[in-house]
Amino acid sequence: MSRPLPETPGQLHGMLTIRLGLAATVVALIAGGVAYFVETYRAEQAALEQATRSARHFATPAMQMIVSAGRPDGHDELERLLDKSRFVGLQVFDGDGDQVYENWGSSAVSLIDVLRAQTLKRPERDQIHRAWIDVNSEHLIHVVVPISGSDGRLVGYVRTVSRLDAETVQAQRDQVRTGALTAVGAVVATAFVLYPLMLAMLRRSTDLSRSLLDSNLSLIRSLGNAVAKKDSGTDAHNYRVTLYAIGLAEALGVSAEDISHLVAGAFLHDVGKIGIPDSILLKGGSLTPAELQVMQTHPVLGTEIVTGNPWLQEAAVIIRHHHERLDGKGYPDGLRGEEIPLIARIFAVVDVFDALTSERSYKSPMGLDEAMQIILRESGSHFDPRIASAFMDIAPALYVTITQAETNELRQRLHEALLRYFKLGVLPPVV
Repeated sequence: MSRPLPETPGQLHGMLTIRLGLAATVVALIAGGVAYFVETYRAEQAALEQATRSARHFATPAMQMIVSAGRPDGHDELERLLDKSRFVGLQVFDGDGDQVYENWGSSAVSLIDVLRAQTLKRPERDQIHRAWIDVNSEHLIHVVVPISGSDGRLVGYVRTVSRLDAETVQAQRDQVRTGALTAVGAVVATAFVLYPLMLAMLRRSTDLSRSLLDSNLSLIRSLGNAVAKKDSGTDAHNYRVTLYAIGLAEALGVSAEDISHLVAGAFLHDVGKIGIPDSILLKGGSLTPAELQVMQTHPVLGTEIVTGNPWLQEAAVIIRHHHERLDGKGYPDGLRGEEIPLIARIFAVVDVFDALTSERSYKSPMGLDEAMQIILRESGSHFDPRIASAFMDIAPALYVTITQAETNELRQRLHEALLRYFKLGVLPPVV
């Protein structure tokens, strides 16, 4: 069976709120994470672009002269271009990669030693090498710009190492945070906007599911009652045997899902008798061996009738196996012991008990004590001893309650049971 449907507006609101809240939280976290990484990447790319533009300022005619002369000392142009508030240091190399100039400003010696040890990347004339490097817990930008002469020939390289100033770092952090929060806020706002629409759709879906469930159960009741009226002249048998089955299953601690299958199977347990000729089904006396053989085909016929209905797949085990015996002498499959499904073993007990204590056209009803003696005697051969024992404990009270009830009262009791195990009823308006 599917999960229980919400029964009240509060349950419907609560279910949608929880599910939409969880979905929005997951999507918001994903969107925020993606936005964080995207904005972080964009910020780092912007920082690289800024560092690249700054580094290009050093690839000037003055720098060409420095490289050509090989004696950069005293060139005020370099000192002017070197912004010591942003640049950690600068190195100049000739075309062969030999250093001809360096300026590290006031950088720490330990930092300078590490940066000097960095291998020079020598890009082609029209290319630039740039990358982030981590040194002594600092996140620095490393840029190498080729220097071309007036004739376009590659004459050397400028390598700059820079850090982001405090204002830029703060701006990047603000950008990343704003992007992530905007993404999260957009998801949350969308969830709030969609909530009324989804609530209406869920309510409609719930109403349709409930209507379908009610229709299925009504069809089961109608079909089961039609067979019962043809067989015994009354539909009370179906109500009684189903109520007995529910009481026994509850006493055994059977799950609500299995009880719902038990209820559906109980109402349709003899549906296969539709295919039994009236001359055999309604015969007042004992059946001949040939007639008995025909009668014993009704579990198989019943299974064939419900085959292909997924909703009755589990209930079909009662239709097919409610005449099996624990000792393997039952029909139609001769199952033995726990090979017989639990709900079929439960139903077998109550079906025989109601047949014994009910009036039929060919017999008078048996008293409670006599019927219980038969159930006790057949325990271990026909019936599961644990199930038979549990039934012996609850049978007297159930028997009095059920046999003294009018048909309308039986219907009401069964309706209350359906409310417990199938969650029927009209959903109140959503307010």
